[in-house]
Amino acid sequence: MNFSFLSNTNLFRGIKEEEIRTVLSCLNAYERKFQKDEIIYRAGDSVSEIGLVEMGSVNIVVNFYWGNSNIFGHIEPGQIFAETYAAVPGKELLVDVVAAEDCAILFLNMDKLLTVCQSGCSFHQRLIHNLLRISAMKNLNLSSRMMHTASKSTRVRLLSYFSQLAIENGSASFTVPFSRQQLADYLGVERSALSNELSKMQKDGLIQYHKNEFKLLKDSPM
Repeated sequence: MNFSFLSNTNLFRGIKEEEIRTVLSCLNAYERKFQKDEIIYRAGDSVSEIGLVEMGSVNIVVNFYWGNSNIFGHIEPGQIFAETYAAVPGKELLVDVVAAEDCAILFLNMDKLLTVCQSGCSFHQRLIHNLLRISAMKNLNLSSRMMHTASKSTRVRLLSYFSQLAIENGSASFTVPFSRQQLADYLGVERSALSNELSKMQKDGLIQYHKNEFKLLKDSPM
């Protein structure tokens, strides 16, 4: 287990490596590896553990009655998932958690995470504090996605999302963490419409791109 990596994640921020070793034992932590497209959690499952991505990435996928699906979120190394469901005993997942690529996941028992040790160790309190901050940030990110998909226009949805990535990276150049199909699912548009719009935006001089590498060329009215 890479304790140096864990100490730099948002969940374990401010907790020393030797303290992480101790708290992982308290949380009944264990690691598992998954292959690309393998389901980690399935809709309808009740979970008592949260997952922290150590390697690779996972997608949060909503499946609809008619067979189509939509990517609701993308979880990268150092980020966590399923914490909201794990905090509510018996609550069934409404989504699938799927390996977007080969990945390694660290699982942590939520009840034990939320229950401070009898010794009242400061690093366990820090862990709870970090979890609260992560949950608040996820709520903000959810609001961002709602903003991206508010317009009926595929171009405006793309511009909204690309604008966020540029701001987050502090640069007009950035990498999109989705395949074309995944990006289409995330923005709630058809893949063909997405591909056509990207080509048009490049011809119009708004963007340059090669595979997942994008660059914004100029400001554009939404």
